[in-house]
Amino acid sequence: MKSILYVAVFTAAFVIGGSGQPRPVESRSAAPSATKVAAPAAVAVQYEGGMFGFNQKEKGQLKFDDTNERVVFFGDDGKEKFSIPYDAMVVIYPQSKSVTSTTGNVVSHIPLPGAGLAGFIKEKRRYLIMQIRDPDADVSGTVNFKLDSKELLDAVIAAIAAKARLEQRGDAYYKPRSS
Repeated sequence: MKSILYVAVFTAAFVIGGSGQPRPVESRSAAPSATKVAAPAAVAVQYEGGMFGFNQKEKGQLKFDDTNERVVFFGDDGKEKFSIPYDAMVVIYPQSKSVTSTTGNVVSHIPLPGAGLAGFIKEKRRYLIMQIRDPDADVSGTVNFKLDSKELLDAVIAAIAAKARLEQRGDAYYKPRSS
């Protein structure tokens, strides 16, 4: 009986102690990795909210203003609505949500057998999330833009990260603290 207990304890200790594999430390990259698609100078987006003083959702274009080191949002009317300086960006990252499409929602409410299965008709919505620190108002916020495709979203994030000199961590880019 004692020998079985010793064998069980030895086996458990060996499994627990021997199963941990050392993982190499990831090096932080100063420049974002190259993407397959280059970001265009102007990107069609839908502003979803988050900027101080701009509460309405609005379609428009996001443009890079490298001369003044900022990203500018232009509304459908072609007028500049607001801008975000590269220095104000703290973290940028992609986010996607899978939601039931309008068609799937309507069809699922039709009183027919099997119509409820239409609720499984999903669509992906992709967002560019920017966490910013506004030096003028001394406040922080999160600004959201909806984009059409994953490739375009990845290209825009990589372009902004390169221009704002952000470091990569997974899919996100952040501004390291200055010591």
